[in-house]
Amino acid sequence: MDNKEKKEPGKFKKFLQKKNIEISWRRYFIDAMGAMASGLFASLLIGTIIGTIGTQFHIQILIDIGGYAKSVAGPAMAVAIAYSLKAPNLVLFSMLAVGAAANSLGGAGGPLAVFFIAIIATELGKLVSKETKVDILVTPLVTITSGSLIAIALAPWIGKAASSIGQLIMWATELHPFIMGVLVSVIVGIVLTLPISSAAICAALSLTGLAGGAAVAGCSAQMIGFAVMSFKENKAGGLVSQGLGTSMLQMGNIIRNPKIWIAPILASAITGPLATCVFKLEMNGEAISSGMGTCGLVGQIGVYTGWINDIAAGTKSAITPMDWIGLVLISFVLPALLTALFGFIFRKIGWIKENDLKLDV
Repeated sequence: MDNKEKKEPGKFKKFLQKKNIEISWRRYFIDAMGAMASGLFASLLIGTIIGTIGTQFHIQILIDIGGYAKSVAGPAMAVAIAYSLKAPNLVLFSMLAVGAAANSLGGAGGPLAVFFIAIIATELGKLVSKETKVDILVTPLVTITSGSLIAIALAPWIGKAASSIGQLIMWATELHPFIMGVLVSVIVGIVLTLPISSAAICAALSLTGLAGGAAVAGCSAQMIGFAVMSFKENKAGGLVSQGLGTSMLQMGNIIRNPKIWIAPILASAITGPLATCVFKLEMNGEAISSGMGTCGLVGQIGVYTGWINDIAAGTKSAITPMDWIGLVLISFVLPALLTALFGFIFRKIGWIKENDLKLDV
């Protein structure tokens, strides 16, 4: 009996390996969350951009297209998550219904509900996939039913929890704009450079308003900061790939020499409170834009979209020159100047050595 009990964990582990189920931080909180952000980008975010262009130029067809894209945000996130978990086709396609249910029932915190529920439903679907002769019925039935039942039971609570945390952060930023400007800017900026999706986190928490503006500042400081500070090593290619792509490219160099991260972090600690206290920079567009920084200029487009939304809602009379000055300074000018300055000092004192910022691309 004892020998049999000892063998059982091995059998179960082999079964999980057979089903390609890997319970790990990387699989769920890096791969799945990154995929979720891609799903959001390919639906809600791009739909918002297309819709905004249509609204500005009075092109109804673009407004309609934007609406169609935004309407499938839940399914897009769920399918992207399932894809990252290497789900079989029937599980993958079944996640459309699960994502729709979780996002709808999760309300403002829908993205976070989709994240957790899609992972659970995908893994449950993978467990039964190809285990019966009627797989075409069993796999979708188990995936959709389990995912939908979990969504009905948990999504409203997950959504409320995420929304409450986001509201708490935004309330604290309104109450203490300097301190929270520093904290939000630094933390979200750091998350952006780590192999975790800052965009997905901001979307999950519905992080907008002044806190969203601070997040844009922090992300921009990391991206523009690393792009400018490493120009000596990476030239124009590195400037574009980091400044308009992602500062995550520097993660390998950060592991080798963590001191290279100090300059962008210091820059974000300065631009964050300037955004909240001086320029009153708010992100009132889609929350996912708060965690995008200058990636494809999505953060800046989100801020602009927010201005348009505020004008339409009657809470803002017009876009002022000060608005544009603040956005440009916080997003581009100050991150470039501050990190260049800090980088120069750190090179002088030996914290940053030649080729410490060199990208392997």
